[in-house]
Amino acid sequence: MSAILGFIAVLTLIVGWWLSRQGLGVKPWLQVDHAGGVTQSGASPHAPAQVGLGVFLAVVASLFALLITGYVLRSEGTDWQTMPLPWIVWPNTLALLGTGLALEWALAAANRGAIGTARTGVLVASGGAVLFLAGQFVAWRMLAASGNFVNSGPADSFFYLMTAAHGLHVIGGMFALARTFERFRRDERPERIRLSIELATTYWLFMLFVWALLLAVLSGSAGEFLALCGQLLSQGGLS
Repeated sequence: MSAILGFIAVLTLIVGWWLSRQGLGVKPWLQVDHAGGVTQSGASPHAPAQVGLGVFLAVVASLFALLITGYVLRSEGTDWQTMPLPWIVWPNTLALLGTGLALEWALAAANRGAIGTARTGVLVASGGAVLFLAGQFVAWRMLAASGNFVNSGPADSFFYLMTAAHGLHVIGGMFALARTFERFRRDERPERIRLSIELATTYWLFMLFVWALLLAVLSGSAGEFLALCGQLLSQGGLS
């Protein structure tokens, strides 16, 4: 249980660090312009969207932390039988990784003002997201074909529940990508397009992190991962 609490603490630190980078600690009454005058506001004009995403990620992190805690506690039961993971989850991971990398590429292009390249990066990311969801559906079909249904056992039930919860959040991320495409279509200001890509990139990288953790838990190697989280926390406390 201490390892689970360590994981929750790591997620909290990640979200808190990201929020701290959004200019939330800026005191506008202390900001001055180049001429020496006081500015109207030192906070980012996009802070509400960034804060909203940070709060949402904190809620999502709490949800998956509860699911992982339930999985670990239930796995201690005498009727627990480990379920082998379908091989396709590993190509699915590559698809999700490709989505995150494509968005990083798109964000870098948007920072340079290369809107056309940014649009291509978002398009590639959307393709990776579709491949991931299709691969998850195939994984469920493979499990059903081998006799592992949602009610076959506690391990099977948790696999379907946890991957379905993650898949629903991936679908939500696809709506965010669709909104970014709408900004491209309406030829909105570059800074608004950049903000949309930045938020999508943060969200998808978070989803990649959660997916990696779920795989670690479902494959039985979560102990090493959570131990690493504990070491990082210990080092952070000593520094």
